[in-house]
Amino acid sequence: MSSPFPGMNPYLEHPDVWHDFHHRFITAAAEALTAQVRPTYIVKVDAHIYLHELPDEPRRLIGRGDANIMHVHDDLGLTAGATAMIEAPVRGRIELAVDQEQVNYLEIVDSRSRVVVTVVELLSPANKLPGSDREQYLGKRRQLFRTDVHLVEIDLLRAGPRMPVKNLSQCDYVILISRSEDRPDVALWPLMLRQPLPAIPVPLKGEQAAQLDLQSILHRVYDSAGYADYVYQNDIEPPLAPADRDWTKQLSAAK
Repeated sequence: MSSPFPGMNPYLEHPDVWHDFHHRFITAAAEALTAQVRPTYIVKVDAHIYLHELPDEPRRLIGRGDANIMHVHDDLGLTAGATAMIEAPVRGRIELAVDQEQVNYLEIVDSRSRVVVTVVELLSPANKLPGSDREQYLGKRRQLFRTDVHLVEIDLLRAGPRMPVKNLSQCDYVILISRSEDRPDVALWPLMLRQPLPAIPVPLKGEQAAQLDLQSILHRVYDSAGYADYVYQNDIEPPLAPADRDWTKQLSAAK
């Protein structure tokens, strides 16, 4: 049973759902692209890794539950003749607990040269919300813009500021495609909640391009994940404008 929404389903933006949706969407996009570009290109799933030292009360990463942290204690008895540890004059403390967040993305690679041709990103809260993770992503983005690699950047989150780009109109979601030969110009698909997600070109070498039908992929992921069984138990985050909230309630109630 497909998602009841004509475009993005706002219930999928909830922190309880997003991390799983992101993983499944990237995997489904990789499969769709592989079917079109093999054997000339290879589609690989890679990941940005964000590491956070945890404070005394571990924070909950947006998009998934708390990380599982293993604490190991070794109680070793002293053998006969062993010397007890000499006490240091000062005691310090180091941070051992580290929270790791993995955000997957796609690389399309030339199968002969193994050179990256295109990067496909589905943005997550780690990329978008202000802070060191966003700055790290923007730094990698700027580096990519100085290369011959194309970028496809898909933002299906209303939360957080948009990635920096000029001439972007007010929208709920946006797709950006940056062909290396067209920079600094980029192609934009600004979308509102009630609009269907488009089928977009994924640039390859020269004039070649694959196609990614974002709406079809969303419906496929929605079905295979069984989201209809539980996502509508959550409130929509971030909240919608009143008119969109009423419209959304009508569609979700039908489910």
